[in-house]
Amino acid sequence: MQEPNSKLTIEDPPVRTFCRVCEPACGLVAHVENGRLTKLSPDREHPVTEGFACHKGIAGAAIHNDPDRVNHPLARTGDGFETVAWDAALSDIGERLREIVGQSGAQVVSAYTGNPSGFNVLARPAASRFFRRLGVVDEFGSGTQDCANKFAGSEAVFGSRTIHPIPDLERTDFLLILGENPAVSHMSFLGIADPMKVLRRARKRGAEIWFVDPRRNESVVPSVGDVLQIRPDTDLYLLAAMICEVDRAGLLDRDVLARRGRDVEGLLEFVGKYPAERVADIVGVPAEQIASLARAFASAESASVHMSRGVNMGRQGTLCYWLVHMLSFVTGNLDRRGGNVLSEGFYFNAKSGRADFSETFKETPWGSLRAGQLPGNLMARAIRERGIRALFVLAGNPVLSIAGEQEIRDALAGLDLLVCIDIYRNATGELADYVLPAVDMYEREDLNLNGLGLQHRPWVQYTDRVVEPRFERKEEWWMFARLEQEMGFPSILDLESEEERHQQLWGKFDHMLRSRGHSFDELRASPTGIQFGDHEPGQFYERHLQTEDSKVDCCPAAFTSALERAEDLFVDSLERLGDELLLITRRDKYMHNSWYANVEIMKPEGWNRTFVYVHPQDAERLQLVEGEQAKIGNSNGELTAEVKLDADLRPGVVAIPHGWGNARTPGMRLAQATAGENVNRVLPSGLGSFEPLSSQAHMTGIPVTVAPAARTASAEAREVNDASEEIAETMS
Repeated sequence: MQEPNSKLTIEDPPVRTFCRVCEPACGLVAHVENGRLTKLSPDREHPVTEGFACHKGIAGAAIHNDPDRVNHPLARTGDGFETVAWDAALSDIGERLREIVGQSGAQVVSAYTGNPSGFNVLARPAASRFFRRLGVVDEFGSGTQDCANKFAGSEAVFGSRTIHPIPDLERTDFLLILGENPAVSHMSFLGIADPMKVLRRARKRGAEIWFVDPRRNESVVPSVGDVLQIRPDTDLYLLAAMICEVDRAGLLDRDVLARRGRDVEGLLEFVGKYPAERVADIVGVPAEQIASLARAFASAESASVHMSRGVNMGRQGTLCYWLVHMLSFVTGNLDRRGGNVLSEGFYFNAKSGRADFSETFKETPWGSLRAGQLPGNLMARAIRERGIRALFVLAGNPVLSIAGEQEIRDALAGLDLLVCIDIYRNATGELADYVLPAVDMYEREDLNLNGLGLQHRPWVQYTDRVVEPRFERKEEWWMFARLEQEMGFPSILDLESEEERHQQLWGKFDHMLRSRGHSFDELRASPTGIQFGDHEPGQFYERHLQTEDSKVDCCPAAFTSALERAEDLFVDSLERLGDELLLITRRDKYMHNSWYANVEIMKPEGWNRTFVYVHPQDAERLQLVEGEQAKIGNSNGELTAEVKLDADLRPGVVAIPHGWGNARTPGMRLAQATAGENVNRVLPSGLGSFEPLSSQAHMTGIPVTVAPAARTASAEAREVNDASEEIAETMS
């Protein structure tokens, strides 16, 4: 057989795999030529995702082949980097780490884990094992910028952070969706390949669907549903008013509450403080409309509710998730066909997340915080005040992901050792001592663990690597196993047989599958995975609920101070009602966090810079002109962005997409050329910038000022001239 060369193309058989950009894990077909991945296309024969894949998933091939990928270990040399051998890099990292730990102890070593590691079944366990053996005390991660509130909320109400009942979309008669835009970003904590198709199908059979959002987002179309445009960060009071109205209308399911609920009185006492007529001004919706929505939900044959990041990122995300659970529960729609049901995948994981919420806090120099990952918004402060000397960043980019960019840059620059494990030398990697080249999702084995317990149609799929890793890219588990050797710890690489290594890496998944009557070998032999049938409600309370008394905790005692804070925030918001502008982040169809910043096909005409979206009414009042620059600022910082008018926004609300700000990222050339501005510059950081119950960052409903950049510059110049004249007059 003739060897492949530049003149002869040998097309390999297509390889079935799946996407690992977000939770649905859409089935894909990888096209390979001469051992190189050339294209990704939807798997038309996939029994679950049914030929759907979004443009972001398909663009994975462009990321895989990006010439700016990190291909070899990079070591800092002054202001630049040089390629080094793996053994030299890991040996030096180990030596420096031993010296730091020997001098100051393991408490001065920390880690930051980014979102992509959640879609990599071998990476995070390997990292956790290494840091645990090392004795690391404090870790950080993207979860506190994303969805930490949901784990806290479910743990408090159901006794397990892994219990998240999802809407029974195929059978629901009424669906309420808060803070989510499935047309642009699918759905979070609900794995579903083509949500808009399913929502249109539900609407066609007569389901009533309402979105709650400050913006009439892309999902709000006549074939799907309507929108309730509320003021940002007021979802808690809307939900409280709805439950209050359900109680006043006599529509509570008293039988369910008596048999299945604990401290129902505490719940009703709290929501009773926020009737529709009291919250209407704060929420920005007439009391009659709030009451009507509540009665329609409670009176429907079946009703379901779901909330996502637009609510998570507010100041009270955990309490909002609590009331989402409560709205389903008190109306009898929890564990009911057409209501909110538990998705049972290839492993019943409720017990694995079991914990007493009140005991999951620890005392820190910054007060009592939820154990686990510390708030990302405290990262810069923790580095300074805890004397952190070494930091490992796994598949993350805290410089652009966390508020207080310059403060984080300064803190990272002061470390003795910063190691970034990634596929790019991103904004954080530019500050690193070492950047270690990771494989991407098509260069490794994997299974879709991330959606476990959250899938619209439960299934599990295994994928072998599509192509062999090129250059010197390595899997993360291998890197941490080598570092374990450098530190003198037992390592999987010490095992002599491949069979033993495979068992250590994959054995737990075989155990999980066997609990449902399957095996890992069976899964590997199934090209499109194993399906687990439709949701069958009726066993939630007996089989899955993890509280001590097997009852839903309707008003957790650990919420006491948060409920008092809710009233304080309500009163404060009342006092600030007026012409205040509130900033929300906006999902961008060509951006996924900062993943796609360096991909040319995700930079079409008009999508290569940062915009500030403003309602025409506000633009006229503020003398903002579409296409011109505006300055957005507050006490946290400021940025400049091009004005774009958006009549779908609620007046008084401005929106800026996130994921931009690569002006100082030469390792990603396209990203630097189309840098845009980092919206996190105007977000709060440090103490008071995160929710006490979950450490979730406050990232929406942020007060800002917006003014034409030219006028702002002129005003600044006048202020400088006036100050100079005053000084001159004083001196004379």
